[in-house]
Amino acid sequence: MYNGAIGLLKHNRVTTVQQSARFPCTGRQMERRVRTVLRLLPPLAGAPVAVERVPLLCDRRGPVHGAAFLRERRITLSCTSSEFPRIFVHELFHFIWLRAGNEARRSYEKILMAERRAGARGELGWSAEWRKRALSVAAVRARSRRWREYCCESFCDTASWLYSGLTEHPEFTLAARFRRLRRAWFATFAARGLSI
Repeated sequence: MYNGAIGLLKHNRVTTVQQSARFPCTGRQMERRVRTVLRLLPPLAGAPVAVERVPLLCDRRGPVHGAAFLRERRITLSCTSSEFPRIFVHELFHFIWLRAGNEARRSYEKILMAERRAGARGELGWSAEWRKRALSVAAVRARSRRWREYCCESFCDTASWLYSGLTEHPEFTLAARFRRLRRAWFATFAARGLSI
């Protein structure tokens, strides 16, 4: 068993180094942070995604902690080191959502629909929570753009909760019973491999 554990450690170290090559970073500190988070993630496949720090990052609503530029294959971050794992995983999973395919996205939507029918409150990140609060019954029924954006943000926030290494955060407000269902869904989804 001891030799097997050493082999597994060597394999994980090699795998993490190979995975981190997919994420060219601006600076050594950013490289270390990315490498640390990659150890917590299932294996990833796909072309490189650049990671950079941008001070005072904003979108049309104001300041944000991160952004994913899918066509440019680039993630920009403007967050503290303690928030880095959560924000990086969230932005990374925007690439995975894009490549998940309609069947997987619809399957995840069914989880969220079941939560709505059960009256679930809260979310696993503010990005999803404010969108959830703004949804109307008509928007959900029509699978409107607002509904689909909420689904995407919920997916990314849930991944962040699962893979960032954080067990508690003020933005993790979804009840435990709903978290368990999402964890089970992600276990099945990630078992197929994750494409960025």
